[in-house]
Amino acid sequence: MLKYELIPGQLLYEGTITPDNLFVPPRCPEHIILWTHTRDYLDKLLQQKLTASEQRKVGFPQSAALTQRELIITQGTIDCCRYAFSSGIALNVAGGTHHAFADHGEGFCLLNDQAVAANYLLNQNLVKKILIVDLDVHQGNGTAKLFENDTRVFTFSMHGKHNYPFHKEHSDLDIPLIDGTNDKLYLDILSKTLPALMEEVKPDFCFYQAGVDILETDKFGKLKVTLQGCRQRDQSVFSLTKKYGVPCVVSMGGGYSPGIKEIVEAHCNTFRAAFSTYA
Repeated sequence: MLKYELIPGQLLYEGTITPDNLFVPPRCPEHIILWTHTRDYLDKLLQQKLTASEQRKVGFPQSAALTQRELIITQGTIDCCRYAFSSGIALNVAGGTHHAFADHGEGFCLLNDQAVAANYLLNQNLVKKILIVDLDVHQGNGTAKLFENDTRVFTFSMHGKHNYPFHKEHSDLDIPLIDGTNDKLYLDILSKTLPALMEEVKPDFCFYQAGVDILETDKFGKLKVTLQGCRQRDQSVFSLTKKYGVPCVVSMGGGYSPGIKEIVEAHCNTFRAAFSTYA
């Protein structure tokens, strides 16, 4: 949890961003959440009525503060969309809660911020085709399930084959990576896949899940990607979204290295790559 304070602090300290680059979102309205999540599930979150089993699946004990946090994070990703339309890219310091399904949460995810934002754009007729690029080490199972029958949203997940969730859903494109995947293999696969997807899908909006749990230092990732390789990953995504003129909204996703320094540095690299690409 500490990373969410340290990331903007570090970016401000080093001058990558200024206070003018930051915004604080309000709480997401219920009717917008309900375009993605069920009424029964949202009521459970709002009224603190998750069962003990449901709380274990999420990984957090329920609280009003936690629900409030999730509603604010979700609105943050929606607000990022507005900034991305004007500037090309916008980043949520948190978010990436891709394990949340319509009717339940799991894997530290209560509400699926990118799915809610995608449905917001579609329901407001702001876009027609969305590409979700999920490069967290864990498959975006909730996102895949939410859009499995929606041809307006193409879900792409490149994740650890032998990692959580152990029951995988079906994204429009899944690329499972073997344990020990290093920089070269990771970046080679991405460089062959993502440009082809941009040509095939022809999105007019992109959501990018920039999890840094692909790092070799991560406690759970099982991959061997370096800090530099992780930054090159981000750079390659942003180079393509800029080249094709596709607005891009980024959520941070996971990161579980033992040292907070590695986690913060990797996430800050995502912001640095965005600024160097779109400056």
